Amino acid sequence: MARGRHIPRMLRPMRILYGVVGEGMGHATRSRVLLEELTREHEVQIVVSGRAKDYLAKRFENVHGIWGLTLAYEGNSVKKLQTLLQNVTGAVKGWPHNIRQYFELVENFKPDVVVSDFESFSYLFGRNHRLPVISVDNMQIINRCSHAPELLAGWEDAFEGTRALVKSKLPGCFHYLTTTFFYPPVRKERTTLLPSILRPEILAAKSEPGEHLLVYQTSTTNTALPDILKQSGLPCHIYGLRRDLTEDLRDGNLLYRPFSEKGFIDDLRTARAVVAGGGYTLMSEAVYLHKPMLALPVQGQFEQVLNALYLEKLGYGMYAPTLTLDGLREFLQRVPRCEEALKGYEQEGNVKMIAALREQLARAAEDKGHWWDTAERDGLVKS
Repeated sequence: MARGRHIPRMLRPMRILYGVVGEGMGHATRSRVLLEELTREHEVQIVVSGRAKDYLAKRFENVHGIWGLTLAYEGNSVKKLQTLLQNVTGAVKGWPHNIRQYFELVENFKPDVVVSDFESFSYLFGRNHRLPVISVDNMQIINRCSHAPELLAGWEDAFEGTRALVKSKLPGCFHYLTTTFFYPPVRKERTTLLPSILRPEILAAKSEPGEHLLVYQTSTTNTALPDILKQSGLPCHIYGLRRDLTEDLRDGNLLYRPFSEKGFIDDLRTARAVVAGGGYTLMSEAVYLHKPMLALPVQGQFEQVLNALYLEKLGYGMYAPTLTLDGLREFLQRVPRCEEALKGYEQEGNVKMIAALREQLARAAEDKGHWWDTAERDGLVKS
């Protein structure tokens, strides 16, 4: 894992363009932590798409909403054709808006550096203006690290397809700061692996033993899930399936809950275990709070599969392609062993990431716009 010296504070304020992809809220919650630090010291303009825009706009000034890619779901899988049509329609309407945002930023704001959380518009802005781009996300671990063949057995094609997509998203960045709770060997330079960035509310949460399962399901069309959970007989606190709720709704052992950040975190810290997809953010929070997790990755999203495979390899939880009653029972039998494995996990991800980001910003300030010249000369813009 690449390591760098600690620079406690920037010597001069910088102008930073910060891009956040809006598909999934994990990027926004991670960016919130870093933006709270950066906006104290620097002038920051934020470009963000989707639901993440409203989340960040409540907390920061200078938040620009742009169009971004979305995913269409059916059950617990991504519908590729519907997703394609949905994004073609969105692009026709959204791309002109992005172009307007682009020229407004060119005219009114001259960034020194770009920070991108897997967001393409800010990256292209940086590249077109020959500015250093610092990548901060969890996705780059797919391309910039080596993964054991036995871990990927049966998933080779999906891995290569996803790796190619991730590689093409932000090629040739000044540096890649990659958050993770698992540590495969780094295979590319300009890459630093760092512990997960966590919301202050998670850091403040006290983990306690409980009896309920915390169930989080982002796809409202996954209709098979409630029947299986009901058959288990276990108390289940369910988020996401009933987004129309304004108050709790009980159905036997199932408690459907409207989303509340405080309520969700309280259910997480007191849960017996977690049943959710393979998204990185909730998984990293469950690991931090020592809560075993049954990961049910969304079909068609290999990044979630990889997270789940590492979760199981480390003994922190279990991977399953779909939820079945037998699979749930097997997971519950594993819970004590998972709890034992999780006892040894601890981290200071926020502190380490902020220090690493400050170091890269300091290096970028010294670059004086030469990065892309060097990158193009040495063929780094493709890696």
